[in-house]
Amino acid sequence: MNIPDIPWRAPVKVRLQCGLERTFLSVHDALDFLETEWPLRRGERYERAVRKCGAALRRMVPAEMAREAFIAACLEAGMPMIVTGAMSFHPASVMPARQASA
Repeated sequence: MNIPDIPWRAPVKVRLQCGLERTFLSVHDALDFLETEWPLRRGERYERAVRKCGAALRRMVPAEMAREAFIAACLEAGMPMIVTGAMSFHPASVMPARQASA
């Protein structure tokens, strides 16, 4: 059965245990990595990520739930998420407060 892939709203970029960076764009990308390239040590979060990604591909859970489970599994395995293009807050961009009238 051919199940269509589901892209995430935002890519997940992680630093692998070997030091390389890898970007995952969709549920299928993550599930393929979990099933074929995951480090030997597996854990509770790994098992949950496999279940959630499979369920997301079958449209049984939201893709974002699978994304969060994948991120948790990566952290459990010592592969931190790399945040790029972080939003910054600039006070000057906020609308000025109304001045009190005398």
